[in-house]
Amino acid sequence: MDKKAIVKATQMLLLALGKDLKNKDLAKTPQRVAEMYAEILKGEEKKVEDEINVILEQRHDEIILVRDIPIYSLCEHHLLPFFGRAHIAYIPDSRITGLSKLARVADTLARRLQVQERLTTQIADVIMKKLSPKGVMVVVEAEHLCMVMRGVKKPGSLTVTSVVRGVFRRNSKTRQEALRLIFSHRE
Repeated sequence: MDKKAIVKATQMLLLALGKDLKNKDLAKTPQRVAEMYAEILKGEEKKVEDEINVILEQRHDEIILVRDIPIYSLCEHHLLPFFGRAHIAYIPDSRITGLSKLARVADTLARRLQVQERLTTQIADVIMKKLSPKGVMVVVEAEHLCMVMRGVKKPGSLTVTSVVRGVFRRNSKTRQEALRLIFSHRE
């Protein structure tokens, strides 16, 4: 990431918005913006597959679920944030990983310029590739500031995306069990 270029671009944007760069309140804004982008887009610099760095051989053939993983991302269409939570379920074949590794995968992929649909798919793809489970299900729920602050202006509206692979796709009872586990706390 080229922070100097971001500083320069931010200065140009502020000028285009009619702002005075000599204003003391704006003096450090370009540098702060560059630092912010480096922080919130740090997933661009990481190889997400490396987040699952512990794989254990384990005989467990039931659902493993980590739900309500907070995610924060930046929509590539408007450069506005979207935020919410990811729910990741998988049924191992013979390989499991630490629960925190699933959260790290979601976080790393979210910290890129994204669209929610691709984010959901990418999370499932990484888990399938690294763990070769019998199945994986990923559900992401998020509020998009591009729908809140502009456009339709609908605060509180959630976008829900899901990806189901393997046994979750083939077996509706298994899929329904996972969905019940994900959303049971809301009943």
